[in-house]
Amino acid sequence: MVRFLLGFFLIFTLVEAQNIDILEEVQVSENPLTLKIKSFLDEETYTQNSDFINVIFDPDTIFYENERVDSVKVVQTLKDNGLLKLFFKHPSELKLNFKTSGTPLFFVKIMGDTLRNIGYYRYVTTASNLDASEFTWNIALTSEYATDPLVLEQELQKSGCKIIDIERNSAYEWTYVIDMDKGFLDIEILDPREIHSLKRSQYAHWLNISKIKALYISSSRRNSWYPYISYYDASLHLLKVIREDKIYHNIKLNIPQNAKYMKVADLYTMKNIRDELILEPKGAK
Repeated sequence: MVRFLLGFFLIFTLVEAQNIDILEEVQVSENPLTLKIKSFLDEETYTQNSDFINVIFDPDTIFYENERVDSVKVVQTLKDNGLLKLFFKHPSELKLNFKTSGTPLFFVKIMGDTLRNIGYYRYVTTASNLDASEFTWNIALTSEYATDPLVLEQELQKSGCKIIDIERNSAYEWTYVIDMDKGFLDIEILDPREIHSLKRSQYAHWLNISKIKALYISSSRRNSWYPYISYYDASLHLLKVIREDKIYHNIKLNIPQNAKYMKVADLYTMKNIRDELILEPKGAK
């Protein structure tokens, strides 16, 4: 009889434990917003401020977009209410991981421009990986603060991209999932009816040439320009390269039919271009 009771008690305990596990799984699946909030805060901060958190995230429906938690809005709300500190006590190594399903070269170009526009000039690539479904690009830099997701989101929107998820791996490491299905380079579009100029720069010039058929480029006598010109399609696949190992003061270019972007540089160094380059488009597509 005692063995029977012990056996029954053991079976009851196991069943009850399984029921608790199932209940916990249901609760977790029913409240993704809470899980996301907790992922950005340490346990102590969340516990001490749980009542306040319930207030600032009410109603919870405004923190969802297309049935997905709006991570940017969550982080911004926590930051604005003093619950999430993005500044470090001293300059530290910040790791940023970016994930996308887009073309790697196109993505790195967009992200590089975006990071430069928000003040990140010096960073190093620590890893990159491409598999069947995703491209990951990891960088590291020294910073006094973690990236403000809202600032990053606003800058990405200029290129038609959007942050769809954020993970806080630690105070010094963040992961961003980026949607770049509608992405484009936020650069000057050459108008066939207007003359344009490229001012002196230490970086290569990127241009949107989707509206023109041909282009005349004039270089002043003060320049020692060795043309180095590359054409790319809408996904930034390289189509054609022009390299000239002699100085040009004028050059005519016929734009490839499926080219959308063009990079204008110098074969050796951008320091060779002391004065601006004058661009005169010819013919509209």
